[in-house]
Amino acid sequence: MKRKKRLGRSFRNLIGFFIILLHAAPFYVLITTAVKARGNYSSRWTLPKNFHWENFMIALQDGKLLRSMSVTLFITAFSTLLIVSIGAFAAYPLARFRSRMSKTVSLLMLGVMMVPPLSVLVPLYRLMVTIHGLNTYWGIIILSATYGLPVSVFMYSNFIATIPRDLDDAALIDGCSRYSIFFRIILPSLKPVTSSVIIMTAINVWNDYSFQLYILQKPKMRTVTLMMTSFFGDGNTNMNAAAAATILSIIPLVLIYLALSKYFVQGVIDSAVK
Repeated sequence: MKRKKRLGRSFRNLIGFFIILLHAAPFYVLITTAVKARGNYSSRWTLPKNFHWENFMIALQDGKLLRSMSVTLFITAFSTLLIVSIGAFAAYPLARFRSRMSKTVSLLMLGVMMVPPLSVLVPLYRLMVTIHGLNTYWGIIILSATYGLPVSVFMYSNFIATIPRDLDDAALIDGCSRYSIFFRIILPSLKPVTSSVIIMTAINVWNDYSFQLYILQKPKMRTVTLMMTSFFGDGNTNMNAAAAATILSIIPLVLIYLALSKYFVQGVIDSAVK
C-alpha cells in the first residue's frame, strides 16, 4: 500500500515537473532570443557566448517602450478601476435578489462572455466614430471596461452568493441600509475575488490588440502591443529587440501578480463554488 502511494506521488510529481517545463520553455526561448545579436540564426535553445544587452536599449529607445508602457498602464489602470467598482456594485443586487429579471440579466452576461471580440469589432468601431471616441483615451477605456464587465459581475455575484444572507438580515434589524450593508459587510469580504478580477482584467487589457489597433491610431498613443509591430516589417524585422521589449513589458504584470497572488487562487475557487 505504501509502495503504491509512493509510486502515485512520484507520478504526480513527474507530471507536475513536465507541466512546469512546458510552461517555462517559451520564456527560456524568449530570453535566449533577447540576448543574442541580430542576425544570429543559431538554435533558439542555445545561449550565446556573449550576451548582447543592446537589444534592450533598442527596445527602449527605438521602440519608445517607456512611452508605450505608460500609455498602456494608464488605460489598464482606469479600465480595471471601472470594471472592479461597477462590477461589485452590479453583482450585489444580482446575488441577493433572486428574481426572473436577475436571472435574465445573468444569462445575458454569460452570453456576452461567449461572444468573440472580433465579431463585434465593426459595430463597435462605427459606434466609436459616431460618438467621436477614436484616438481618445476615454474611448478605449470605456470599450475595454464594457467588454470586461460581464466576467467581473459573474465572479463577484458568485462570490457574494457564498456570503451568508443572515449577515444582511442582522444588519437590517440593526438599522443599516442596503448601502451600509454593502460598504461595511460585503465590500470588506470581497478582497480575494477583487484580487482575481484585478489580475485577470489587467492581463486582458494590457495584452489587448484588436480594440487598441482600431481605436488608437495616432503614433503617440501606441500601447505595448501596438509598439511590438514596429519591430516587424518587410526586410526590417528585429526579432531580438522584440523579444527584449516583450521581457520588459511583462514586468508590470508580474509585479501585480506577485502583489496579489496571496488572494488570487482563493478568489477564483470561491467565485466558482456556486
